[in-house]
Amino acid sequence: MLDNDRTAPIRKSQWLLLSLLVLALLASACGSPKEEGKDATSNQPPTSAQESSGENKTHEPKVMKDAMGHEVHIPANPSHIIASYLEDHLVALGVKPVAQWSVPNGVQDYLSEGLNGVPTIPYNLPVEEVLNHEPDLLIIGDEALVQNGLYDQYAKIAPTYVLGSETAKDWRKALKTIGDILDLSDKAEQVLKDYEQKAAATKEKLKPLGERSAAILWLTNKQFYLVDETVSSGTVLYQDLGIKSPNLISEIPAASRASWNPISLEKLAMLDADDIFIVNSDKAAGADEVTNTALWQSIPAVKAGHVHEMDPKGSWLYSGAVAGSKVMDDVIEALKP
Repeated sequence: MLDNDRTAPIRKSQWLLLSLLVLALLASACGSPKEEGKDATSNQPPTSAQESSGENKTHEPKVMKDAMGHEVHIPANPSHIIASYLEDHLVALGVKPVAQWSVPNGVQDYLSEGLNGVPTIPYNLPVEEVLNHEPDLLIIGDEALVQNGLYDQYAKIAPTYVLGSETAKDWRKALKTIGDILDLSDKAEQVLKDYEQKAAATKEKLKPLGERSAAILWLTNKQFYLVDETVSSGTVLYQDLGIKSPNLISEIPAASRASWNPISLEKLAMLDADDIFIVNSDKAAGADEVTNTALWQSIPAVKAGHVHEMDPKGSWLYSGAVAGSKVMDDVIEALKP
């Protein structure tokens, strides 16, 4: 990938998140026994787009051009879909894939209800693993995931559609595109309408609190990350709900800003936010001593008791209609307007 590729910062932030998730989940797994009786590879039938629509209508095969210019032959009513790290959109549309994204010892836990019984597949989609699941359609998020001949190998297994990073980074666009692919455009539009209505209602509930500011922090491997306004829960709080972002975000030079901004504890001591929402992955691993330091305790929001711990297995590090809806629920529960 060339450094002057305009999507490079986006791709780098996505790979950073994936790398950090792997490390965080590996660490938390050290002290977390597996649930007895939980079969991660149970062979529960996937849900096709036709079943999701609740109609007996038979769709016709079609050809769609993907972000890389491939003419992809989409089958009628695909029922064995792999859309790794795009499962939020499938769950929102009522479609159950044949396999779900995973990293060592971890999945997107917040989607557990919609993905109950769905076996896992490694995040990097090894060709042999893909073949074993016998998909009839692959939907890939980013061009970077199909380089070095991988696209051709996937395409020999099943029709393979690449959304492209420009679409994948915007969950609304990604949802609508997947809705188009699966002939569920009307359902996608309804999901978006319901989401916007919930955001407006949540924003209204928060009005009695006045103009409050909030910071979103992720603590993993003793490193804090300040969540930007353009990613995951940041878009929900700062864009959808209109909560004010802390000055520390705007003070980061535009050229060096990232979706996940590493920040020192010394810098955090100057955090001016009224509230802090923290996803503490280190706590799950029993290594969160950094939050017991004098510097952490000196932060105004910490001193005021306005720190809200969010479940590391929750949706705060992810994007999508399902993730965002759960974040809104968490905000109302935490702030109790």
